Amino acid sequence: MCQTPSRMNKRPQYIVVEGPIGVGKTTLTRALAKRFSGRSVFEIVEENPFLADFYTDRDKYAFQTQLFFLLSRFKQQERLAQQELFAKITVSDYLFAKDRIFASLTLSGAEIALYDRVYEALGTRVPKPDLVIYLQARQDVLLDRIRARGRPFERNFDAGYLRALCEAYNEFFFRYDDTPLLVVNTSDIDLRDAREDMDALVREIQALRGGTKHYVPQISRKGTAMPEPVLSEPKG
Repeated sequence: MCQTPSRMNKRPQYIVVEGPIGVGKTTLTRALAKRFSGRSVFEIVEENPFLADFYTDRDKYAFQTQLFFLLSRFKQQERLAQQELFAKITVSDYLFAKDRIFASLTLSGAEIALYDRVYEALGTRVPKPDLVIYLQARQDVLLDRIRARGRPFERNFDAGYLRALCEAYNEFFFRYDDTPLLVVNTSDIDLRDAREDMDALVREIQALRGGTKHYVPQISRKGTAMPEPVLSEPKG
């Protein structure tokens, strides 16, 4: 699907930051909202009453966990659309469609069929971003960041689940063409404290007008960034 000229050429007013758990979505969302004098929107995570149980027994609690996320994200997006979304730049740390990525990994056949009926009824009613920034990082980096933030229910995070999640994200964004897309490797850059890293990323955001672009920083405070991972054709 081709981008419309207006979406390709205008300055983005609604930016979404996406990527797997631990990649730095919240950090970048805060930084971009501050840089652009905009507002930030964060998904509700720790308020999900089923999440802790999900991490101990995914099969038993997956459907409740996913449905809570779906409905809470929809309510948040609905409020966002009613608050003059384009009055100032808005940066969100999730794309509504991400909910379907997680559901595809955790729900059974009957559960996913019911989930999809609810998702399809809600999905057309949420605002579409002008730009999506998809953050990637190596799995060892993601696990280190997950452990560093110290959430109790993530203390013994399943590396196999994280690997499957990264593959699902990669497959989703390989086919994604709803909006301009900037794919950013964050394995070796510091978006919290390194001003030069943030300045370089902002230049990439401002230069993108349509299509998909990959941005792999060559130099960071750690040295030379590894050019992995990037979007590639899904397996199978």
